[in-house]
Amino acid sequence: MTATTGLEYLHGFGNEHHSEAVPGTLPWGQNGPQRAPHGLYAEQLSATAFTESRVHNRRTWVYRILPSARHGAFRRIDDGHLRSAPLTDGVLDVNRLRWNPMPDPAPGTDFLDGLYTLAANGDVVEQSGIAIHTYHCNLSMDSRYFFDLDGELLIVPQSGTLRIHSEVGILDVAPGEIAVVGRAIGFRVAVPDGTARGYVLENYGAYLALPELGPIGANGLAHPRDFVYPVAAYEDRDETVEVVRKFGGHLWATELDHSPLDVVAWHGTHGVYKYDTARFHVMSSVTWDHPDPSIFTLLSSPSERPGVANVDVVVFPPRWNVIEHSFRPPYFHRNTMTEFMGLVTGVHDAKAEGFVPGGASLHNMWAPHGPDAETYELAVAADLKPQKLDGSLPFMFETRRPLHVTDFAHASDHRQSDYDSSWRDLRRHFRVP
Repeated sequence: MTATTGLEYLHGFGNEHHSEAVPGTLPWGQNGPQRAPHGLYAEQLSATAFTESRVHNRRTWVYRILPSARHGAFRRIDDGHLRSAPLTDGVLDVNRLRWNPMPDPAPGTDFLDGLYTLAANGDVVEQSGIAIHTYHCNLSMDSRYFFDLDGELLIVPQSGTLRIHSEVGILDVAPGEIAVVGRAIGFRVAVPDGTARGYVLENYGAYLALPELGPIGANGLAHPRDFVYPVAAYEDRDETVEVVRKFGGHLWATELDHSPLDVVAWHGTHGVYKYDTARFHVMSSVTWDHPDPSIFTLLSSPSERPGVANVDVVVFPPRWNVIEHSFRPPYFHRNTMTEFMGLVTGVHDAKAEGFVPGGASLHNMWAPHGPDAETYELAVAADLKPQKLDGSLPFMFETRRPLHVTDFAHASDHRQSDYDSSWRDLRRHFRVP
């Protein structure tokens, strides 16, 4: 275990981790003893079917003060700006779309209230597809807890650190890192810096996993040991709290007389983890031509078609660019996959203007895209010396289906109505020999 910002973490992607906040509270030799240690309740969270293959099976045993079953009826509450697929009132737009960062939230907006759905595809009930949200919040969730039963949540902070208190422990996630909260894991989010903004991928499909390396070999891209998981840390609170569940695309709430984060010990493979993108081992071309962005894949949710992802999570961290006699920015492109881009910091090497940290762009499948006019002119005239691409962190969610945009995101004031002008000034260079 290592200490980071006062917290301890366990290392290793998908490992069979175990942790106890109080010595002697984790049973050994069996999962469900007749009497769990120290009067705790034993409870299994089965995140996959019992009979799913061992390599895909995910489950965690928790030992908690009170069982999850101890709650009253849930009631529907307002969904706010949170939506799920299929978006019956959404817009399937063939045009390229781009947004500025969300405006500041109203005072007293916590992480859950600050979620704003940009787009979604698939079907949340059929457990296929994704939704893409942004968040902007200025209030910590103290006596409010959230369980997403529809999908796992990958969180990309853009500004401000989040402290995620979960059933399996606490972790801090800052800009430059990503965090994943497993499906149906309860948590609350604190905002130590007073305000925070970022992006959320809600994955309805197969769980995110490390991509296969193929000819790359045994190393490269994200190393399993660099993923960290929290150690057990429980809350023992005898007070009224609100628990919100997302189920079937809607929010449901009830009140408890105790914290649902009362897990004193746990062991298993399903929980919460984070990753520092600065540790991503970039593989790239050292001869000529810009490589396909697939070699920047951090995590992938597979579909039933081999090689075609439900969603890929792709990062472009600082790296050297040394390719010779080649056009170095990302090439002009039409793609059978849909591409959603976000920017944590800096600039995107294909967009000199207009794409700013906290903003986003969406190119639905087959939408032509590539460098803007200014970037193109600079690239074709550049002196091709080794170049350090530093100080920027763009990322991409690439998905096999087109994304429907929510009606409010499509009509919003922060959507750039003139995005097509990025390519308007591209001029003819052709000359008949």
